[in-house]
Amino acid sequence: MKWLQLFGFLTACISVASSTTIAEIQGNSFQSPLNGRTVTNVTGVVTAKWSNGFFLTDEPSDDPRVSTGLSIFTTSTTNLNKVEVGDFVSLGGKVSEFRSSSSSSRNNLFITEIDSPTSITVISSNNAIEPVVLGVDRSPPTQQLTGLDSGPDGYLSIPNNVTLVEAVNPSLQPDLYGLDFWESLEGQLVTIPSPVAIGFPNSFGEFWVHGAWNVTGKNSRGGLSITIGPDGKPDANPEAVIIGEPLDGTKSPSVALGSTLEDITGIVYYQFGFFYVLPTTAPVVTGTASGSAQPTEIESDSNSISFGDYNVENMAPTSAHLPTVANHIAAYLKTPDIVFLQEIQDNSGPTDDGTVIGNLTLTNLVNAIARVNSVEYNFLEIAPTDDTDGGEPGGNIRQAYLYRPEKLSLVPGAPAGTALDKVQVIVSDNKPTLNFNPGRIDPRNAAWDASRKPLVAEWQTSNGQTLFTINVHLTSKGGSSSNWGDARPPVNLPADVRMTQISLVAVNRAPQSFAQSILDVDNKANILVGGDFNEYIQTREVFKPLTDVLTEADEAADVPEVERYTYVFDQNSEALDHVFVSDALVQCGVEIEHVHVNNWASSLSQRVSDHDPSVGRISLCGNS
Repeated sequence: MKWLQLFGFLTACISVASSTTIAEIQGNSFQSPLNGRTVTNVTGVVTAKWSNGFFLTDEPSDDPRVSTGLSIFTTSTTNLNKVEVGDFVSLGGKVSEFRSSSSSSRNNLFITEIDSPTSITVISSNNAIEPVVLGVDRSPPTQQLTGLDSGPDGYLSIPNNVTLVEAVNPSLQPDLYGLDFWESLEGQLVTIPSPVAIGFPNSFGEFWVHGAWNVTGKNSRGGLSITIGPDGKPDANPEAVIIGEPLDGTKSPSVALGSTLEDITGIVYYQFGFFYVLPTTAPVVTGTASGSAQPTEIESDSNSISFGDYNVENMAPTSAHLPTVANHIAAYLKTPDIVFLQEIQDNSGPTDDGTVIGNLTLTNLVNAIARVNSVEYNFLEIAPTDDTDGGEPGGNIRQAYLYRPEKLSLVPGAPAGTALDKVQVIVSDNKPTLNFNPGRIDPRNAAWDASRKPLVAEWQTSNGQTLFTINVHLTSKGGSSSNWGDARPPVNLPADVRMTQISLVAVNRAPQSFAQSILDVDNKANILVGGDFNEYIQTREVFKPLTDVLTEADEAADVPEVERYTYVFDQNSEALDHVFVSDALVQCGVEIEHVHVNNWASSLSQRVSDHDPSVGRISLCGNS
C-alpha cells in the first residue's frame, strides 16, 4: 500500500525487536498463534471505528491465508477519542480469541482481537486507505464452507456436530472453503462491487448479498439456490455475505430479493454465527428486480387434476392475511382441483381455550376464494388433540384439503378418522383402500410428538379413477445452528426425527407403513404427497426413505434446479415444501411451478407467508 511507503521511516523508529505485525497475530489458521500473549508496537492504519473499538490494517501479506486486518476492542471513550480513520498508529495489548459466554454464542467462531489496547500513539493522520476489492483482488469460493463437512451431503450430512472448527483449528484453504476465505479477511476493509440482495432484511435490518464475482446456483431473481455442486455435494453458497449494521450509526435500507445497490465498503467481522461485512455507512439501493410473480398457466382439464400446496402461516378465522391468501389461490394458482394446506389454526386462533376444530377458519377461506372467482370449494380436516401438534401455542395448527367437488370426491365406504385413529391400507377387491378416509398416519407414534400428523385421503373422479394423497407438515428446524458456526456439519435439529417421520410416510413395513403398503397392493397406484417437510431435498439421507419409493415432482417435471425454491432464508433460496409422486403419475406426466407471490414481494411487509405456494397438474391414467 502507498501509505506504508510514506511511513517507512517512522516505523523504523520503533524497536524492531519488540514489535509484532498484524500478520503474525492473525497467522494462517482460525486461531492466532499468539493467543493470550501481550504484544507491543503493533502498527497499522485505522480503517473504521465503532462503539466496540476500531480496526487496523497493515501491508497485504504474500500468504492469502493471512489477514492483515485486526479488531482492537475497547469501549474506553478516552481510547476511542485518540484515533480517527486514516490515522497510522502504534499500540500494544493482549491478543485474545473472543467468543461470548452466552448460550446463544456457544457455536460461534472466535474473533481474533487485541483487548484493552495500551500505549496508543498516533504517528500520522489522513492516510489513504485502499480496501480489498472482492471479485478483483480476492474472490470467494462457491461450493463448500469447510473441509470438515466431510460427509456425502457436505454441510447437510448426517450425523451433525461431528467435530468443531475451533478444536481442529485447521490451516486455512481460502481458495476452497468459504469459512476459510472470510476468516482470511477477518478485520480487513473490503469493497463489494455491484452487490445484489438475496433476501429480505432480518429483524435487525441485516441482509445478505453477493457481489460482482463468480457465483453458483443463481436463479432468475438473482438469489442463490441450493443445488448439487460438481463434487456431488450440496452447494452451501459460501460466496454470499451478510451486511450488518452500519458502523456510523446510519440506517440500512429496505431491500428485497434481487435489489441492487451501490458498492458497499466495510469490515469483515464475525458475529452472531456468521461472517459479516459491517458497512462504514448505510448502503444505497439503486434498483429493484424487474417483474412480479405471475399467475400460473397450469390449469386442469377433463383429463387431468390440478393441485396446489401452500403453508398459509398460522391462519385463524380473522387473520388479516386470509383475503390475500384467498386471492393467491384463486388468481395465481387458478383454483386447483385440490389444495394441500398447512398451518390452519382452530376457530379461536391462538387463544388457548380448548377449541380444536378449524371449520370456521376453512369456511372463511373458502368463502373468500369464492368472492374472487366464484369457485366454491369443499374442505377436509381432522382436528388434532388439543395442544399436541406443535406450532403457535393455542392455535392447534393442522393440515387440511380444499377440493372442488365437481372434480373429486372421497372414496366412500370408510368412516372418517379422528385425531388418534390410525389410518391403514387394507385390500378390497384386490385394490388398496383405507380403513379411515380421511385418516392420520400412526398418530400415537412418538415420532409425531409436538408435530403434525400426516393427513391421508383417498379420492375418486367421476369416471372411477382413484388418487391417494398425503398432506404433511414435518417437525420444524427449531434449535438448529448457523451453517457458518463451529459445529461441523452444522446442527440440523431434529433431522433424525424428520427422517423417522418420512419413513413412516414412505417405506417402513407393517404395522407402520404407508405409501409402500399402497404400492405393495397396486404398483400402479396414483399417490400424491405434498406439504411442508421443513427440510431441503439436498439432505439426501433424510429423504432417502421417500425418494426410494416416490419421485419429487420438480425432478419429474424437469424444473431447472435453480428455480426449485419456495423459501428464502439466510443466503439461500431453498425448498422446504415438496411434492412427490408415484411412478404411475410420473409415467402419465407431471407439471409443477412455484409461484413466488411472497418471496418476490417488494418488501417484507407485503409478504403474507414465509412460504411460496406451488401448483401443478397430474393425469390419472394408471387406474380406473
